[in-house]
Formats: sequence, C-alpha cells, structure tokens
Amino acid sequence: MPEGILLINKPVGWTSFDVVGLIRRKIALSSGVKPRMVKVGHTGTLDPFAQGLLIILVGNKYTKKMPEFLKLDKIYQVNMVLGKNSTTGDPEGEISAVSEKIPEKLEIQDVLKKFVGEIEQTPPIYSAIKIQGIRAYKLARQGKQFDVPSRKIRINSIALIDYEYPEVKFIADVSSGTYIRTLVSDIGKYLATGAYTKELIRTKIGKYSLDRAIDINKDSDIGDILNNLIKLM
Repeated sequence: MPEGILLINKPVGWTSFDVVGLIRRKIALSSGVKPRMVKVGHTGTLDPFAQGLLIILVGNKYTKKMPEFLKLDKIYQVNMVLGKNSTTGDPEGEISAVSEKIPEKLEIQDVLKKFVGEIEQTPPIYSAIKIQGIRAYKLARQGKQFDVPSRKIRINSIALIDYEYPEVKFIADVSSGTYIRTLVSDIGKYLATGAYTKELIRTKIGKYSLDRAIDINKDSDIGDILNNLIKLM
C-alpha cells in the first residue's frame, strides 16, 4: 500500500474531502482493496470557492502525523471586494451592498498594518467549527442562532499587491486556525466599506509550496499521482 505526502493544487469548486475521496478510491482500485482500507487525510480545509495547496497524507504512518501539519503557518493570495458583504464571507453567500465609500490606497495600507501580530478572531458561522458537537455551517443552514467563540490567531505579515476599486489584492502570512474570510470581513469593518473574499489561493503551508503541487481532476491517473509521493526521512 502506498505511503507518503501528496501536494495537490485543489481546483475551485472541489471540497477538500472531494480530493481525499478521489485519491482514496483510486488507490483502493489500483491496490485491489476496499476504499475504507486506505488511510488518506488532508491537513487543513480549503473552502470550495478557494483553490491552491492542499497537503494529503497517505498511509497509517503519515496520517498519524496530521497534528504536526495542522500547526503549520500558511500563506494566501487574497482578492477582496469592497463595498459589499456576503452572508458566508465569499462569493457563494448572499451579497448585499454596504457602502459607496472609495478608500485611498494609503488608508487601505494603514488598516492592513493594524492586523499584523496576535489578534482575536471570531470564526465565521459558516465554518467547520463544532458547536456542541455539530458543525457551525450545519446550524447556520438550519437558521439556528448560536455564538462562535473567538480565539487568538497570528498574522505574520500582510502585503498589498494591487488596488483597483472595488477589488483589493494582498498576500497574508498567517498562523494555523486563521480564517481569511473573517480577516477580510474585519478589514471591511475598519474601512467602513464592508468586504468579502472573492478569490483565495493558498500558496504555502509551512515549507511546502504550491509550485510543487500537482493538478488533479476526476480523470487523473493514479500512477501519475503516486509518482509525486513525498517520503519523510
């Protein structure tokens, strides 16, 4: 049975579990075993609208290392839209207009700096956080009222890349547990414009980079996938 680490470039529209399921099924088929016999897991969810680096662990030896990978810092390329909010913080939610204010570039740069360092962040209600054993997004979809506890996260750096109203592009280097959708929403509040995350690309997890990841689709050949397994010493 194959073992190792796979660096996958998750496509837009796929869930992280979609990737895990595909790899598990393909390994099972090529090995002549049932899918439940194949140990496969990911080390940090990417929302369906997002794309980029997803680390997949294959085999018992590697899936046991999942806690180590979950703690790694991450880097994202972010495209946020000013002037509007989304119920989910991304393009999949209900979009509503908030403000016609057009901030100056310098104002945006100053606000971004305010978020660097250790800060308190409240994860979005549409998240995988468990509330009394139930995923928050399931409660939200049921229209239930509940509070999501805040937690401390760390923003190592934020760099503005481009600004052409209403879109702002920046790169964020953040700690594990950081929700970019919440970060963008909070930036929108500081700017008094509202904001939601239009596009999100994860480019790095710890020392692992997107430029080493392989593309994947439903027709991907398992041999090609397994040729990219990384073995840890």
